Amino acid sequence: MALQRDFYVVTEEEIKEGKVVDVYFLRTLETMRRLGISRKRVVAEIAARSLPKSRIPPYERWKWGVLAGVEEVVKLLEGREVDVYSLPDGSLFHPKIPVMRIEGPYEEFGALETSILGFLCSLSGVASTAAHVKIAAKGKPVINFGIRRNHPAISLAIERASIIGGCDGSSGILIEELGFKPLGTMPHALMIVAGDQVTAWKAFDEAMPEEVPRIALVDTFYDEKTEAIMAAQALGEKLAGVRLDTPGSRRGNMEEIIREVRWELDLRGYKNVKIFLSGGLDEYSVERYAEAGADAFGVGTRITGASPIDFGLDVVEVEGKPIAKRGIRSGSKDLYRCPKCLSYAVVPKGSGAPSCRKCGTEMKAAYVKMLENGRILISFESVSRIRERTLSQLRKLGLLKS
Repeated sequence: MALQRDFYVVTEEEIKEGKVVDVYFLRTLETMRRLGISRKRVVAEIAARSLPKSRIPPYERWKWGVLAGVEEVVKLLEGREVDVYSLPDGSLFHPKIPVMRIEGPYEEFGALETSILGFLCSLSGVASTAAHVKIAAKGKPVINFGIRRNHPAISLAIERASIIGGCDGSSGILIEELGFKPLGTMPHALMIVAGDQVTAWKAFDEAMPEEVPRIALVDTFYDEKTEAIMAAQALGEKLAGVRLDTPGSRRGNMEEIIREVRWELDLRGYKNVKIFLSGGLDEYSVERYAEAGADAFGVGTRITGASPIDFGLDVVEVEGKPIAKRGIRSGSKDLYRCPKCLSYAVVPKGSGAPSCRKCGTEMKAAYVKMLENGRILISFESVSRIRERTLSQLRKLGLLKS
């Protein structure tokens, strides 16, 4: 009898059991077993064919992405007769660079390819997009406001990936499980049901604990400038910020609206009140609005609805013999990285460390051995530490100033 599902959600147990699988992998295994070859030891590698396009003109494809989903893959393969070598979560990567190498009998992981790629493609897409938005914001705070754009069952995974990519927080309350306080302001529904803005803002101030920032939503009934002044007068020094939630829907020049709100607040002595933007933002609009004077951003659909990274998993060696499909370089490989300029070099396994072609520095092994015969060899890192790995690489490359 089929499992009765209220929300058509796959369980963690079903993923581990290999039930999230394209049927042709099962048919492949059945055929291999008939031939007596399913236990042949293979080496497979995972690399991105290409990366998504930027939203900033001229809309070129990204040159780098941020890896996420590695922890999930390691947990998926735990207990199976495989060794796994991988870049850690939060690593910057480029197209064609093998980010992970899996070694073991094909039947130990072949049917798990669907889930392996699912973890890496979707979560790396979110992390990569978050990083590009963070750069566009010039280091200013970026909060993930987009969990309503995905199936609720994957909200925490998406939030975690967005933080790996550099987001400063997220709005979902389960993010506390990862060591982050949920961040958010108030919806238009509060003002509409209350009947007027001032009543709503004052009631929010009275109801919320002191540690919750008083950020007033200021575009419900009147224009942003008018409501920003009203909020400042109503809450005085308690007002931490004003949120403009209509960049994607209002007519007019949003940059000028930001400058106008800033002017009016400063003129009345509210220079410490921050301007927080949300609503239909992407890296292109965030870049413009950051330059105009916005202080922080709530970004939803662009991050949580990110295009997946086009990772592929390819067998490159069978029983020690280099062999691969057309377009893929055969043979087991090692990955090295320059500690100075962060460039990569792919070499045949066992070749030793090369010198960096760009700066001449001796390169270091980039892979971390994460599984040996199904036994986990690493300690999983906090999402805060992974996030800092991402940001430190962006700073080192001069892509992020703060």
